Amino acid sequence: MFKVTPNPPESPGNASDKSSKSKKLDEAAQRALDYYLNPKPTDEASGKPQTAQLFMVSPDIDTETLLANASEDLLSISAIAADLADDVDGSRRSVILAISRMADGVHLLVERAMDRLEVQASS
Repeated sequence: MFKVTPNPPESPGNASDKSSKSKKLDEAAQRALDYYLNPKPTDEASGKPQTAQLFMVSPDIDTETLLANASEDLLSISAIAADLADDVDGSRRSVILAISRMADGVHLLVERAMDRLEVQASS
């Protein structure tokens, strides 16, 4: 059996308080949901929104350090490719040796840039 139960009557002063409280609760709930379900990524240091980059070079690293790291990485790439070339034959060996030689060439360019930085610093 179904019995209809009416809501109790509200007093005139309570209606505005309840709607005001309800509105505040709704806003607070929306803020909480946005915070946890739709966060806005920010750069902790500057408060700027982050870009969608997976890796990022720190902006305060000087040029000489960047070039030195690039030089070492290029040497590593060349060494890995040369080592791998020993294990394969034919056209694949030619491709791997070409990669090694390209890394060597770029390494020379980076070294030249580092030399120019040293000359500028000493002037």
